[in-house]
Amino acid sequence: MTLALVGLAIVASSFVLSALLSGLTRVVAPRLGFVDKPGGRKAHKAPTPLGGGVAIWLTVVLVVAGGALALGPGRNFLPDVLTIHAGGAWERSGELALILGLATLIMAMGLADDRIGLGWKLRLGVQTGLATILVVSGVRVTLFWPLDSVLVSGAITVLWIVGLTNAFNFLDNMDGLAAGVGLIAAGLFVAAQVEVQGRFVPAVLLVLVGALGGFLVHNRFPARLFMGDAGSNFLGFLLGTLTVSGTFTRPEQGYSPYGVLTPLLVMAVPLYDTTSVILIRIREGRSPFEADRSHFSHRLVDRGLTPPLAVRTIYLVTLAGGLGALLLPRLQTPLEAGVVVGQTVCLLGVVALLEVSVSSNRPERRDGQASPPH
Repeated sequence: MTLALVGLAIVASSFVLSALLSGLTRVVAPRLGFVDKPGGRKAHKAPTPLGGGVAIWLTVVLVVAGGALALGPGRNFLPDVLTIHAGGAWERSGELALILGLATLIMAMGLADDRIGLGWKLRLGVQTGLATILVVSGVRVTLFWPLDSVLVSGAITVLWIVGLTNAFNFLDNMDGLAAGVGLIAAGLFVAAQVEVQGRFVPAVLLVLVGALGGFLVHNRFPARLFMGDAGSNFLGFLLGTLTVSGTFTRPEQGYSPYGVLTPLLVMAVPLYDTTSVILIRIREGRSPFEADRSHFSHRLVDRGLTPPLAVRTIYLVTLAGGLGALLLPRLQTPLEAGVVVGQTVCLLGVVALLEVSVSSNRPERRDGQASPPH
């Protein structure tokens, strides 16, 4: 058995479990009052169950816990390809338990927000506090520059995790969007870390890939289940912490430090959406956390795309922007790395130009549906 087959088995088992749990959630959630009703700025036409995030979370926890038990001391039944990595994985089990524990608290906060609604200050405070706990435990980004310090890298870590948590919360505004972008990002992170011989974090990311895939069975257009704030907060927080905990470069083995830029390129689309939405809201004199229809996906619909096409467009932009990041660990000069980063920046620039252009054949609408052609 090869590591590739092991990875495929992880994804497949997570996919099946998530699809089953998501189907169960569709039945249970309405009975518990977790339903997103249409109206106002919302585009869906019928009441839709919330709680898909719980299915994603439970899938990740169950599969990771099962894997940890299988890799524990004294397990002699594993194939050789896993036995040689079991010791190192078990040594980091405490770190993984902390990450999943904090992510669980974030999920619980989101679930409470889905049910009763929480103020943005409370949500932001909880996110910041949990990210700070992770930093204090010793999990933080490594900066390859002379000014690297615990304080600077710790602050950047908290900003990164909180930023991604809110970015995916913002991104969860159309059927299949947040889960699909998260799946693509997780897959790219797997490839980037395996490139520099990472094994531990990529295995957890593969579980997340399968969990998101199973959820998308129920969340693709037209969605029959939403992940809710429980899911978007869990997804953003987990991706943020795993990118910090993972390895994107190994200078001692000849890989360049430019690999640390990988998360920025892979997450370019969620960060672009968050930044642009906040700037629009501030420009219009509104709170950055006030919900509206000014997101990247909505702006694409306003330019004539149907919601499913807008979602697929964002999938492709995410993939195109992140693929170049896979080259970063092997680039040795600032010019080479600058070309890859510049390519992603130019891609977002083209998107921004297309967004602000005025459609000549379709009037703008704000209901999340494309206007019929003349």
